[in-house]
Amino acid sequence: MSLPTVYNPQSVEEKWYQIWLEKKYFHAEVEKDKKPYCIVIPPPNVTGVLHLGHALDDTLQDVLIRWRRMQGYNALWMPGTDHAGIATQAKVEQALAKEGLTKYDLGREKFLERVWAWKKQYGGTIIKQLKRMGASCDWDRERFTMDEGCSEAVREIFIKLYEQGLIYRGSYLINWCPKCHTTISDIEVEHEDRQGHLWHIRYPLADGAGFIEVATTRPETMLGDTAVAVHPDDARYKDLVGKEVILPIMNRKIPIIADSYVDMSFGTGAVKITPAHDINDFEMGMRHNLPQITVIDFDAKMTPDTGKYAGMDRYECRDAVVKDLQEQGYLVGIEEHSHAVGQCYRCDTIIEPLISKQWFVKMKPLAEPAIKAVLDGRIEFVPERFTKIYLGWLENIRDWCISRQLWWGHRIPVWYCGDCHEVIASRTDPTACPKCGSKKLEQDQDVLDTWFSSGLWPFSTLGWPKQTEELKHFYPTSVLVTGRDIIFFWVARMIFMGLESQKEVPFRKVLIHGLVLDKFGKKMSKSRPETIVDPQEVIDKFGADTLRFTLATGTALGQDQRFQLEKVEGSRNFTNKIWNAARFVLMHHEKEMAIEGDLVDDLHSSMLNSFAKGQNVSLPDEWLTLPDKWILSRMETVTADVTKLLERFDLGAAASLLYDFLWNEYCDWYIEFSKPRLYQDENNLERKTAQSILARVLRQTMELLHPFMPFLTEEIWQALPHEGESIMITQWPAVNEKNQYAAAGAEMEAIIEVVRTIRNIRAEASVQPQKKVEAIFVSPADKKAVLERNMQYISSMAGLGSSRLVSDESYQAEKSISAVAAGIKIFMPVAGLVDVAKEKERLSKEYDQLASEIGKIESRISSDSFVAKAPPQVVAKEREKLVNFKDKAVKIKERLEQLNS
Repeated sequence: MSLPTVYNPQSVEEKWYQIWLEKKYFHAEVEKDKKPYCIVIPPPNVTGVLHLGHALDDTLQDVLIRWRRMQGYNALWMPGTDHAGIATQAKVEQALAKEGLTKYDLGREKFLERVWAWKKQYGGTIIKQLKRMGASCDWDRERFTMDEGCSEAVREIFIKLYEQGLIYRGSYLINWCPKCHTTISDIEVEHEDRQGHLWHIRYPLADGAGFIEVATTRPETMLGDTAVAVHPDDARYKDLVGKEVILPIMNRKIPIIADSYVDMSFGTGAVKITPAHDINDFEMGMRHNLPQITVIDFDAKMTPDTGKYAGMDRYECRDAVVKDLQEQGYLVGIEEHSHAVGQCYRCDTIIEPLISKQWFVKMKPLAEPAIKAVLDGRIEFVPERFTKIYLGWLENIRDWCISRQLWWGHRIPVWYCGDCHEVIASRTDPTACPKCGSKKLEQDQDVLDTWFSSGLWPFSTLGWPKQTEELKHFYPTSVLVTGRDIIFFWVARMIFMGLESQKEVPFRKVLIHGLVLDKFGKKMSKSRPETIVDPQEVIDKFGADTLRFTLATGTALGQDQRFQLEKVEGSRNFTNKIWNAARFVLMHHEKEMAIEGDLVDDLHSSMLNSFAKGQNVSLPDEWLTLPDKWILSRMETVTADVTKLLERFDLGAAASLLYDFLWNEYCDWYIEFSKPRLYQDENNLERKTAQSILARVLRQTMELLHPFMPFLTEEIWQALPHEGESIMITQWPAVNEKNQYAAAGAEMEAIIEVVRTIRNIRAEASVQPQKKVEAIFVSPADKKAVLERNMQYISSMAGLGSSRLVSDESYQAEKSISAVAAGIKIFMPVAGLVDVAKEKERLSKEYDQLASEIGKIESRISSDSFVAKAPPQVVAKEREKLVNFKDKAVKIKERLEQLNS
């Protein structure tokens, strides 16, 4: 089978993905005689489209699942999407707004019908995009967080936690988004440093003996102050504790209290306490039994309790309050102040802390076993440093507010009796009050936080609460692959939910990857559209394999990566390099599918063909050249190393190793070493052996590369000699000790170093590639035999017309350029190759220019002013340039000395 001249990723990818689907290679049934390997996909939002974060996440998962599938595991990659409560509801509300409607015009039932219709029409977009990426998920098992099974699981865990007293309803300070009109959890609040102000305000003492000065970033909330607090150890205020002040503008008395939470170094050391609008003030108020006065409502407008400010927007009120404070003589001063402001992760609106009746999960009893599971090694974070982040959050966790003021989502399974006010939590919808028999039941209006259902994902997707064969076989799952940004959102919640419901961890390993940043190292942002890279556009232009390989090689354990189109082009070039190498191998292999001639009998031919296919056949030593033994040894070493790196989850290093082996060792060296045997007609056995080894190494390397670049490798594998119907289900390569030739490997490395050095000398002397040169080798005794055995390779690869071996280690050649490689001194006489006088003139001129540039850079970086004012990256670049220029100057000086000798 021949390959087209140019690789067309679009046609190849579409063809093979369809075949894989038809053959059901992605599908996994429970096979009890096989070891299970299961990954659950982090479910993307049903509203979503593929971004580079998804592309990285799913590439890493696909690498792992394809690798384990080839190793013979019962491998299941469970796919699905998340209903994404806030995001999806917002999309549908936007569509309604274009029709001049609101959700209230439709009512809850009709609105939800519209959401389901929207989900049906648009919800599959990201799944189609994942398929274009080559994701080998078991699409027959695709789940949705609001499908029937997942909904049953949500109700079951809610009732179970409720019955244990771990879910309760209470008034508490929550994070309220005035735009989304719902609560959001603490970890959904994004904190951004903003430049603001610190207002210093006098609060007069009620006894008329003076005043106390407080500092605040939110003067509008002072209207709800119920105390002023100082630290009990603050000597400045010890005589004021227990006294009262008059709250400016509102003219009511409030106490001065002492609490160790107060930071004596902040502002004046005295702080206003507004329990209804700040979490720390709320908790302090609970400790001191302070009243809670709500002055900002759910629309972020001032409440009737604020008097003349009622109805104002909170920021409009801020300006009015500051103006009144100034006019009434209470405002001491205003200073610039940078502080963190909490924003809604969905719409960037500034969060308003408000007291509200909400549903909560009691976290401490759930957090303790989740902490223990990691400390005792049942769950391992990779890299390990993320363990500390996970533990730090759980050790300081507050109760989780799980109710959301939305219509789209899992509605809280609690009903209220209209007659006796009984609260009924039920796995099924009740028809009558179990206490009084009344049928006047109303279900709670709120829905559950999206992350509540996502937390059940590893076991709800496997059939729980039913005890399915899939749950018994695949749970706990093997590894969770996810970004560092959702350790709190999702990972921790899956762990404590899994431990609570299954009494077992949900996964053994957590592989944490970094973010995909723009080329400047900044987070891609919708506010900066120029930073956004659409993966679909990259796939359209370069192919899915190219994108996958770029993301894989760019990832280092837990580190962020910069996405640069230059890297994508580099991966595209790698794809083309492999394709052209495969075409070269096949072109020669096809000529020899059946060998005729005196030197190769049928037995030899059969052995070589079996070897090319990867069968456990060893070729006789006398058939193998030094390059043959070297490349076979390297193939086995790379096979072992790639497997070890995948076992350690160092996928980026594994991909880079394959890149280096294929590009540098196989293509640039072994293929070139093989050409003299391929193009000769005297010895059929030599030619056929080279062809067989070329095919064997390429086929085995395609199998190692398959998890990273599935489409290209399948296309090439099918064209090469092979056994089986697809690379996807062929056996992962095992190391064959019979192909290890340690001595040959060391000898070949020396030859390569010698050839590379001669090529560098030629380049430095500007010798044309076709020009034959002379080389003189001054070699110690132990290297002489190596050179004699392999001079034909050195001469062929380095373009030598003649060569001499010299044993006298003090030998110096005149008018030559020299270098040392593998302990061998190499001289290349330049007489007749270059005009020595002109070359010396050129080098002298180049040296003087470098010396001038070095002087300028040294002057710049020695200037304190330059180092202080220039951006750090500019200073670093100048220093790097200086090192490079100095190295170059040293080399030029050495060449001048050689030419003068």
